[in-house]
Amino acid sequence: MDTITAIILGIVEGITEFIPVSSTGHMILTSKAMGFNDQTDIMKTFEIVIQLGAILAIAIVYWRRILGLLGIKRNDKSTVVGTGSKKGLDLIHVILGIGPALIVAFFARDFIKSLFSANTVVWALVAGGIFMIFAEWFNKSKSNVTAHDLDDLTYKQALLIGLYQIISVLWPGFSRSGSTISGGMLSGVSYKASADFSFLIAIPIMCAASGYELLDSYQNFNSDTIGVFVIGFLVAFVVAYFVVLAFMKHIQRIRLTHFAIYRFVLAAVFWIFILN
Repeated sequence: MDTITAIILGIVEGITEFIPVSSTGHMILTSKAMGFNDQTDIMKTFEIVIQLGAILAIAIVYWRRILGLLGIKRNDKSTVVGTGSKKGLDLIHVILGIGPALIVAFFARDFIKSLFSANTVVWALVAGGIFMIFAEWFNKSKSNVTAHDLDDLTYKQALLIGLYQIISVLWPGFSRSGSTISGGMLSGVSYKASADFSFLIAIPIMCAASGYELLDSYQNFNSDTIGVFVIGFLVAFVVAYFVVLAFMKHIQRIRLTHFAIYRFVLAAVFWIFILN
């Protein structure tokens, strides 16, 4: 791996990690296009490192909300969480949102790894796209939406989103954000609130998953790799930060159906250039 490769993969990770298009699929396709094996130990460690860069970007974007969840007060002595008379989002919501996926990932780790293949990713891209279109159609009816922002979210809705997230754990390429945003919309949560919650719970679940994987690959950090690891981390961080800000700013104009159509196109590209 060289600097150019680290920059390109960092950009791909930063763009795709938090929007519902499958970062896994994009990493496979990019690696194939660049002519190298993405299944080596060094590459797997690199991918974990750049994921951590993307996570840091999310943590900075949502730092006020995180402080509120931790009960930390600002200088004006007002907590960040909650608005008006609403109870607001709390740590129980987050635990319910990440618990199911973490439990499944822990006990089915080897089984999940056995499912990983380009063919699996192709079908996940298609199925995920159909799932997203259905979720958006269901959410169009205002009577189906009961949580318009994060502080309206109920414990039941947080748990349902956590259960929907299991789909992406068991089906590589389905997209974690795709399953959680769509799951939120099917549970009566608005599009924006679903996206906010999806991004927020990405921090603990991805830190846990990446940290666990690093325990098995820390030996890949050495004088030959640390430079490209740092470059990839920084690039993924910067790109993810601006992508998330842009996505949330223009969320009402960028519908799930648009992402679904893109996923169908990507699946076709996969089929032509990877599987054939």
